[in-house]
Amino acid sequence: MVAPITTSGNKVLFGGQQGSIAGNSFFWSNTGWGGEKYYNAQTVAWLKSDWKSSLVRAAMGVDESGGYITDSYNKTRVTTVVDAAIANNMYVIIDWHSHHAEQYQSQAIAFFKEMATKYGNNNNVIYEIYNEPLQVSWSSVIKPYATAVIAEIRKIDPDNLIVVGTPTWSQDVDVAANDPITGYANIAYTLHFYAGTHGQSLRNKASTALSKGIPLFVTEWGSVNADGGGSVATAETNSWVSFMKTNNISNANWALNDKAEGASALVSGASANGGWTSSQLTASGTLAKSIISGWP
Repeated sequence: MVAPITTSGNKVLFGGQQGSIAGNSFFWSNTGWGGEKYYNAQTVAWLKSDWKSSLVRAAMGVDESGGYITDSYNKTRVTTVVDAAIANNMYVIIDWHSHHAEQYQSQAIAFFKEMATKYGNNNNVIYEIYNEPLQVSWSSVIKPYATAVIAEIRKIDPDNLIVVGTPTWSQDVDVAANDPITGYANIAYTLHFYAGTHGQSLRNKASTALSKGIPLFVTEWGSVNADGGGSVATAETNSWVSFMKTNNISNANWALNDKAEGASALVSGASANGGWTSSQLTASGTLAKSIISGWP
């Protein structure tokens, strides 16, 4: 049984103690996108045993082609990963992986009510109700959506962690900190970074948010560029890892996939069921594995 997650001020606590967890984000679950083949129990078990991952993130595509709105099988992929994470004593993020979630509020509420009913008694489960908002208003667009979804989850599940996306692809955590969600416990705010693109200026925004008292959760990070391409920015990745460790910020690496792009952890054609040798990991995957397996 994993420890319950709570928040206190700007800290995310595990069994009441400061700490953090690290693991992997799956790629978009969308049908036909190529990453969906990894949404299985064998892969989750391999990440636990070989990578020492304590966290997986099921990135359920919503409104893009092949996503949940048009293909409900995406939900089955998610529950397969959630069930496997619970079986392997891992934490798991159920991610509404959209850039336009406020346009699908009723569908999000229905989905998360179902997930809360199914999994609310499991400490393992974290609800990520909005992956990456675009450059839209926190106070007039994102926060009202989040509050509506949180209210419905909390009617069913009073205590599991809920993570809320922030403006500008989940970078403007300082903006959210100026007008945080009130009236609900165990709410954290999403920070995403890609080390090839984002450096000290984004860490400064994160530090500002922490200083204003909100907890952060890096539900997605990459060692390459924000568009998923480019080579590994090792020095900047190490600066981010140091920052996350210093501030007890939990994180999931993007992405467990074999697409031919810098962010993919696996080389093209790597097995859909784990069992990867070191030669089947990309430069990004090799670095991610070393970070995750060495997380305190």
